[in-house]
This record gives sequence, structure tokens and C-alpha cells, in this order.
Amino acid sequence: MQPPLELEATPIRGAVVARQLELTPPRLHEVCARAKAEGSRLVALWGCDDTDLGQGFVLHAALLERSGLTCLRVPLGAEHPHYDSIADIFPAASRMQRATYDLLGMHAQGSPDQRKWLRHGAWPGGAFPLRKSVAPDAAFVPADDHYPFVKVEGEGVHEIPVGPVHAGTIEPGHFRFSIVGEAVLRLEERLGYTHKGIEKRAEGMTIEQAARLAGRVSGDSTVAYAWAYAQAVESIAGAEVPPRAVWVRAIALELERVHNHLGDLGYLGNDVALAFGFFQFWRLKESLLRANADLFGHRYLMDLIVPGGVCRDLPADGPRRLFELCSDLEREVVVLRGIYDEHAGVQDRFMGAGRVAPALAEALGLTGLAGRASAIACDLRVDHPCAPYDGLDVRMATHAAGDVAARVSVRFDEVLESLRLIRVLLGQALAGAVHEPLPASTPAGFGVGLIEGWRGEVLVGVETGADGRVRRLHPHDPSWQNWPLLERAVIDNIVPDFPLINKSFNLSYSGHDL
Repeated sequence: MQPPLELEATPIRGAVVARQLELTPPRLHEVCARAKAEGSRLVALWGCDDTDLGQGFVLHAALLERSGLTCLRVPLGAEHPHYDSIADIFPAASRMQRATYDLLGMHAQGSPDQRKWLRHGAWPGGAFPLRKSVAPDAAFVPADDHYPFVKVEGEGVHEIPVGPVHAGTIEPGHFRFSIVGEAVLRLEERLGYTHKGIEKRAEGMTIEQAARLAGRVSGDSTVAYAWAYAQAVESIAGAEVPPRAVWVRAIALELERVHNHLGDLGYLGNDVALAFGFFQFWRLKESLLRANADLFGHRYLMDLIVPGGVCRDLPADGPRRLFELCSDLEREVVVLRGIYDEHAGVQDRFMGAGRVAPALAEALGLTGLAGRASAIACDLRVDHPCAPYDGLDVRMATHAAGDVAARVSVRFDEVLESLRLIRVLLGQALAGAVHEPLPASTPAGFGVGLIEGWRGEVLVGVETGADGRVRRLHPHDPSWQNWPLLERAVIDNIVPDFPLINKSFNLSYSGHDL
């Protein structure tokens, strides 16, 4: 997207090719419409309260285009901050706009859906906990929690409410099905039950403290969030990361991708009564998690990535052991893929279930592995590679069917590709330090990080204040884009297939609810 002639973009230094473009509120809709027409996608939308600086509120929107990331910055007034909704351009913006209102009171004018989103009964309407005037330890009187679900009526229509508490040890979310017989006419989700106030908690933290918090936004994506956060603060500080540290980061990211896909492939087998698949894939996942703990000190690689590099290097015999493990995993995954592909009962459940047609995926902004399974060929490691991916020939996995079978196929392809990439990286081992401390004083500024996590694009935006501490932290999970597509994927499927379809997406609750 080329900015209008009277607008000047400011480059954002760092590992991510990015720039910031400041707009007046009336220009927001026009610029977003132009960006969409040129093929840009909405990555994230969030707000910031600058009233303590004698200013107003600020709306941020991150758009991914062919040349890199464009971060729109739209200053709003201090009283009744508002802007024109962009949900008609980017449908995924709708829930982000609703959440921004719940937290900051920034109103999206003209939005077709003005219902609350993250706010349940923890704070009342008219209270906005992310505003600077609200203390971090503020306590609100619990409010009534009435949510106006869309009512589907007609002969033979029944409603099935599921959750937020579920039978398994899983995160809470409410799913309301409108059905005729067993066929799903409509699904409406309600999330926000795991809202923890992460963004508020980050305010005033040191760079190091917020790094630990960022790595805990969504525990199964700790590497992706920690790396994106590190990119953002390294950008602000103007820090250079040692090449060997970048090398370790990439290995860790691919290990995270592999262990999540292995676990999901096991669960997907279990959901179609193939217990053998569940046990075999979880056996493989456990072997990888134990190797993580042995080589890096944590099963899920938490706190491995820190601003300035990584906190731990591979031991001397680590490359050999990891190479052998990847080769062993590859052999077993290939065999298990053959079993899944040739099992008539499995394929009968997988094929055609939960289909998201490519046109719908494109229109609504489906992203990540689910998007690639619906012919959306986007992968940051290929399209916008940061080091060391800019020196690797990453083979993007895609499929056109858009159903459960396609999402399973993409997972298999990505497991095998990640195992290959890890071995390529191990063959390119670089000597040197794995950490370079950031300058003692971090300047006030804005930075952004963007990493292709195993679900999709993980973005972290960071603002630091004059004291060098975090002023605003916004972590964004690709599940924001993909949860609305799950509602569409289950239409005309039978209710018993919902757990299978849901698991084929495997979206984050914590990463979304913040």
C-alpha cells in the first residue's frame, strides 16, 4: 500500500520490515479500503490511553501488505473517543473493535455489532479498566451479565448451549448451537472467560518483567510470543541480536510448531475413535518435550527467549542429539500419516467436515495454518522472513479443500517441514554469544514484533515511556481472526462433528481473551 501523497510513513527499525503511518480519524476508513483493495490484510487492532500525557486516545491498526507491516496510528480526542468502523472492510475487526470499547471506551461508529465482547460481570458498563485513570488494583462491584445472543426461530429449531465449563480439562468458552435435528443452522460463540488483565498488568513493568509476561499470554505459543516481544523491544532499543541467538530462536520456534502439531494430530485421531493415533502421537510429543527440558531447561521452552537473545545455548552434544531425534520423529510421522490416510473410518469423518471455502476464507480473513488449508497461501517465514528464515528455503504447506482433512494434511506437511528446517539449521551452526544485553536505558518509543507461530501470525506491539518501562503492551493472537470462521465452518454439519471441527482449528482462548 502506497500512502496518499500528503501522508508520510515513518520507518520502524528492527527485525520486522515495518513503518508507522499517522492518520486523522476521517482518513482511517479511506486508507483501510485502499489497503484492502491492494491486497493488504488486517493483523491487529487495539487502543491506547495517552490522556496522562495531556493528549487523548490512540487507535492502532496493523496491516500486512506485500512490502511489510504498516502500523496505522490514529489520534482521537480525550472526551468520547470515536472513529469510523472498519469492520465492513476487514470483518475480523468487529470483535477487536468491541474489545477496544470494553477496555478503553473507544467507540467504533457505524459498526453493525455494538455488543460487549470481553466484558462479563467483572466490571460494569461505563467502566473502562485499561484507561490510565483506573488503578491496576481497582476493584469493581460485580455487575449483572446479560448477553443478547442472536435468537434463531422457526419450526423444529432447537437451541443447545455448550459451556463455558466443559467436560475436559480445557479452557472455557460458550458455544450456542441452533439446530434442526442434528444439523447446525447457526453457531454463536461467546469468549472472554479467561480475561486476566494482561495488558493492564504490563503497565509499568520493566522490559525484563514484561518479557516473562509476554511468554505467558498463551502457554502453547510461548516461543512465538517471547520472540515477537523481543523483536519489539529490541527495535525500540536499537539492539543487535547475536546471530547464534537468532539461530537458537528459530530452532525453538520450529520445535514449538512440531510438538503442537503432534499433539493435535493425536487429539484428532482420538475424536474419530482412533485411540491408537492418539497414543502414538502423544508418545512422540512426549519424547520431544523431554528433549526440550533436557536441552533447554523447560518442556515448553518458556523463558528461553529474552530481549537481546536467548538465556541458554544448546549443550555441546545438543545438535547431534536433536538431529537424531528429528530423524527418528520423521520416520514415525511418515508411517502414522500413511495409517491416517488409509483408514477408511478416519477419512470418512475428516473429509468434507467443517469446510471453509477459499472464497469465504479470503473474504473473512482466515489466517495461519487454517488459512493455508483453505488456499490462503500466507506464511511469514516465506512472505516476510526475518533472520534466519531469510536464508532458508521454507516450503509452505497449502491445501484447497478447506475441511478437517485439509487442516490435518497441512499439519502433517508442516511437521515434516519443521523437522527438515531444524536439521538444516543444525547444519548451519554459528559460533558466538547467545545474548547481548540491551542498553541500560531504554528510550521512549514504539516497537512491533511479528512471528509466524504454529497457529499463525503473532504480533506484539510495545510502547515504552520516558522511564524506560513498558507503557503499553498489546499481544495479538491469530485466533482473533479465526474464531469467527469456526462459526461458519460448522454450518450444515452435525452436532457430533463439532468437537472434531473445533480441534482441527485448535484456537487459543487465553491468547484471545488476554
